[in-house]
Amino acid sequence: MPREYQFPFELRHLVYFREVARTLHFRKAAEALAVAQPALSRQIAQLETGLGAKLFVRSRRRVELTAAGQALAERLEPLLRSLATVPAELSALASGESGYLRVAFTGLAMATVLPGILRKFHRRFPGIRLALNESPTSAQLAALAAGELACGVFPADAVVPGLRTRQLLHERNGVLLPADHPLAHRAKLRLRELAQTPFVLFPRTNNPGFYDRTLAAFARAGVTPRIAEEVWPRANGIGLVRAGLGATFMCPSEARHLPPEVVFKELNGPAPESRLVLGWKTTPEPDPALAAFLAVAAPAPG
Repeated sequence: MPREYQFPFELRHLVYFREVARTLHFRKAAEALAVAQPALSRQIAQLETGLGAKLFVRSRRRVELTAAGQALAERLEPLLRSLATVPAELSALASGESGYLRVAFTGLAMATVLPGILRKFHRRFPGIRLALNESPTSAQLAALAAGELACGVFPADAVVPGLRTRQLLHERNGVLLPADHPLAHRAKLRLRELAQTPFVLFPRTNNPGFYDRTLAAFARAGVTPRIAEEVWPRANGIGLVRAGLGATFMCPSEARHLPPEVVFKELNGPAPESRLVLGWKTTPEPDPALAAFLAVAAPAPG
C-alpha cells in the first residue's frame, strides 16, 4: 500500500472517538455503540497512541476534550458526514440518477431538436449535470474518438466507424428571405425563382454533406447559385439575412420563431435536406448517465 494511505488508525477508531467526544461519557458512548466499555477505552487509547496526542482528560467525575481532541472533533464531523453519503451517491451513479456528461452539438441542433431533449432530460434526471458545448462536426468527432465527449449531435453524413448513431432530425429545407424581398409575399417558391438572389452559406468544411446537397439542389433546379458570403457559426448567416444581404436555407422546425425582418418560405422541387444524428462511441458500453441521456434523446426503436 502506498505510504500516503498508511494511517495509524482505522475508521472504527474515529467513529468511537466521535461518540465519546459527543457524549463526553465513556459508559454512555459504549452503550450507544453497542460495545463493552473496556473495549471502547482500548480503542481510544490505540487512537491516541497512533496520533501521538492525548485526546481526552478523564477524571472520576467527568471527561473533557484536550485541545488536540477538540481539533480532531471539529475536523472529523464533516469527514464522517461525507463518508456517510458515499453509498447513496454511488448507488445514484450506478442507477443513472446522478452523474456528469459532456455533450456537444451543432448550431442547427440547438435551433431545432436539442432544447426539447434537454427540457425532458432535466425533468427526468435532475441529478445528472450536462456540460454543453457548441462545436463543429470535425471537432466533435475528434473529441468523441479521444473519449473527451459522452456524445455529440452532428450531421448524419459525418458518421464514422466506431460510433453508434440514432437519427434526431431529417427535414427538407425551405429558404429564409429578408422580409422586403420581392418574392416574400409568395406562399411557396422554387429555387429557379431565386436565381438572382445572393445566398449566405457556411464553409463546406463545417458540413460537407449539406453543402454538397445544397449545390446538387441548385444543379437539379438548373440554377448556378450566387454565394454572397460563407460564414460560421450558422446563426451569423441568419443575421446577414436580417440585414438584407441575402437568403439562406433553413428547415421548418428551425423557423418557428423568427424576427420580423425575415420570412420563411417552403420550397417546391429540389431542396437540400438537413439530417442530424446523436452519436456516441460503441466501446465501452454507455455508463448509466449516458444510457439515461440516450433513452430520452433517441429511444431505441421497438
